[in-house]
Amino acid sequence: MHRIGVVGISWRHGSADALATLTIPKEEREARLPKLADAAGVKELVYLATCNRVEVAFASDGHTSLNAVRRKVFASLAGREPRPGEAEHTLRAWQGEGAAEHLFLVTAGLDSARVGESEITGQVREAIEQSRALGLIGPQVETVFTEALKVAKRVRPVTEGRIGKVSLAQVAQRYALERLERTPGAVAVVGVSPMTEQCARELSEHGIEVIVVNRTLARAVELANAVGGEARSLAAFRESPDAVEALIVATGSKEPIFSRADLERIAARTPSAISPLVIDLAVPPNVTPEDCAAADVPRIGMDEITLSAAEDRERVLADFGEARAIVDDSLTDLRRLMAEKLIGPMIADLHRRYRHTAMEGVERLFKQDLAALGEAEKDAVRRWAETLARRFAHLPSVGLRDLVFQAGPAAVEAFFSHAEPELARELHEAAGRSGVALLIEEGLEEA
Repeated sequence: MHRIGVVGISWRHGSADALATLTIPKEEREARLPKLADAAGVKELVYLATCNRVEVAFASDGHTSLNAVRRKVFASLAGREPRPGEAEHTLRAWQGEGAAEHLFLVTAGLDSARVGESEITGQVREAIEQSRALGLIGPQVETVFTEALKVAKRVRPVTEGRIGKVSLAQVAQRYALERLERTPGAVAVVGVSPMTEQCARELSEHGIEVIVVNRTLARAVELANAVGGEARSLAAFRESPDAVEALIVATGSKEPIFSRADLERIAARTPSAISPLVIDLAVPPNVTPEDCAAADVPRIGMDEITLSAAEDRERVLADFGEARAIVDDSLTDLRRLMAEKLIGPMIADLHRRYRHTAMEGVERLFKQDLAALGEAEKDAVRRWAETLARRFAHLPSVGLRDLVFQAGPAAVEAFFSHAEPELARELHEAAGRSGVALLIEEGLEEA
């Protein structure tokens, strides 16, 4: 597990602008993720980007330090080399069991600003599937994410049982409803995504008129029909906007989708004659703070949404001791699973070695001291030798399993450090076949 690593930035330590700098647009990920893996010097990689985090999970090659990987990831995502200390300041890093714990917490929604956030597990699944399609998933990363998804499945009933399904979309809805209490009217939901779909459905249930706007009209029509609203193409809405009191915006566009002039046209048509409220859930932003300020249009972005969601986070987490216990138990299970993946092939090889040694000795005896035995007696001796070999191999097998679980791969390496060269080579090869590296070499050079 020691070669598993994560580097990333989240709502805890970075603004929406900082996240946007390190976010790869969806349409570019297929081309850029293999290049990211090459640049970081890793063969296994999963890239996760949401509205409030960017995480890169990987399995190292054992020849590059965690800090070196962090700098390489920063350079690849930001498109420039980091200044001294910049990568370390911007990207947090986890390794080994700490990395696994972090991924468990993220996938289960326990690291989200809004504890129990429902979208994150699906986003993790999508990230895994994309890496799998690109051939970037291997046995080490696969194992950790498989367990992370199991943790999320076990934690979800705990969180939903206490607070129901939650998401950042609920914060956006709250802001929109607060505005509409003062100035009743319609809301434009711009972009079709899980968060905007939830907003549209919830607002419709409150009796709010919803205008669904999307670059592709067909997708807008589908959602509008589902919520009893109207559909507009983005181009048509820009040119001749509907009269709305608020906009909830979340598209995957790399560039802003509304200019100052667009905002001024929308503001000129509000029924209340008060500038509409823009709630921007996109990273990078779909509507810049500068354009909103110039058009005198109030804007709530992801920084404000996240801050609002996190207000009672610590209190909510305190109620979820059971969820935390699930994570801790799952880490123990993962440690045992990874230990078995490493030691299983080695133990099998050790058993073969004991049997081979025993049978070699028996065959030598048949040629010398026991040459007078008949075939039936020789077969009996062979069976006895095989049984004895299994019994002799049992004790070190049990000890090795406990050793790797309690003390880690380095202890196994030390245990076999004085083994005869041929045995040591065979055991290293067995460890390699397991897909789990045995040991990070000491004195790694940073690139």
